Amino acid sequence: MLKKQITYKDYNGTERTEDHYFNLSEAECMEMEMGTTGGLSEMIRRIVAAQDTPAIIKIFKELILKAYGEKSPDGKRFIKSDELSKAFSETEAYSVLFMELATNADAAAKFVNGIVPNSKQGAAPALTPVAN
Repeated sequence: MLKKQITYKDYNGTERTEDHYFNLSEAECMEMEMGTTGGLSEMIRRIVAAQDTPAIIKIFKELILKAYGEKSPDGKRFIKSDELSKAFSETEAYSVLFMELATNADAAAKFVNGIVPNSKQGAAPALTPVAN
């Protein structure tokens, strides 16, 4: 699980610093891998090799929103839903995170390694940022 502290200005102009949580379980990683023809890792390798920027952007967005959730107070659950992901995507916190991942290869690698289970770290190829 990755706890990411994000500072942003909300739509009232107020600066906020908040913790946001991201995680993909082993089951979710397997579902993504097995649910993609040839496997997700291979698809990402092909996209990176082809330097397909629109596809890379789509994967960043999908990973962020699929991994986003909230920990239950007792820590037993990591709650995810389309509604939570949509609500997060409508904040400037999402925009700040997206821009960081799309423009900083190190931040993107840390994010991906932070959201996948420890046994899967380093298994996915690096996504090349759009701009430096």
